[in-house]
Amino acid sequence: MQATRTLPYSRKAEIQQEALSRAITGQSLSNYPTIFQGFLAKGIPESEIKPRENVFSFQAWRAQGRHVKRGQHGVKVATVRDFRKTVIDRETGEKKEEVYSVPWSATVFHVSQTEPDQQQGIVNPVVRTNPLTA
Repeated sequence: MQATRTLPYSRKAEIQQEALSRAITGQSLSNYPTIFQGFLAKGIPESEIKPRENVFSFQAWRAQGRHVKRGQHGVKVATVRDFRKTVIDRETGEKKEEVYSVPWSATVFHVSQTEPDQQQGIVNPVVRTNPLTA
């Protein structure tokens, strides 16, 4: 059995806001053909597919108070993520922050594959039930 790591609520909210920000402000259009092809194959009309308006990642939808419906499959897209690393110069002892990019993949979902969160005022309600004890 794999142990799950839980993040503090503030860190989860930070991750979700960061994902939403990247989704809305991204400059690249390179994933548009993949997004359109993937959602057209799922039966969503082309006129209803609007990347950066109604197509977002799981975390970006969470930041907007929505969650992906159980069993939904999204469209996998290629992206690049920036990471920061603090490096100490061995000669001077000076701390420098380096930024580097790493190829990444993300899965995006159409608004029709999501639902609004049930509880207003709580951005990320976490409800876990054990079917064996219910």
